Amino acid sequence: MGNAMTHPNAPLNIEGRWRLVARCQTRPISHVAAEIGISQSCASKWVNHWRRYGDLGLRDRPSTPHRTPTATSPEAFVTIESWRRERKWSAERITFELAEHGIVINHRTVHHQSGTQPSYARKVGPTHK
Repeated sequence: MGNAMTHPNAPLNIEGRWRLVARCQTRPISHVAAEIGISQSCASKWVNHWRRYGDLGLRDRPSTPHRTPTATSPEAFVTIESWRRERKWSAERITFELAEHGIVINHRTVHHQSGTQPSYARKVGPTHK
């Protein structure tokens, strides 16, 4: 197991989690958590991950969702970008026009998406010069 911290806010790296689990085999979780300087709930989480999944349970898991059913479609994103660039419309105007075409989206989402391009939109085609 590696010694590197998995991310800046992690109270334990993978090696620390393994040591936590090893200590909790013979001692109460609350005592071990206090010694290490983490909450009992954090210690219990890692011990239970280990019990359920073995050593793989001590690794970090991605925090990104498995799916996003309300994500903006690639086609809508391309439309937003083209209206922004070609017609110079505001987020409010684009939101109104999309609603006229049956695509309901918040104007803050339109504003947030302008200038950004998710990976799926890059595959649709170029939106910049």
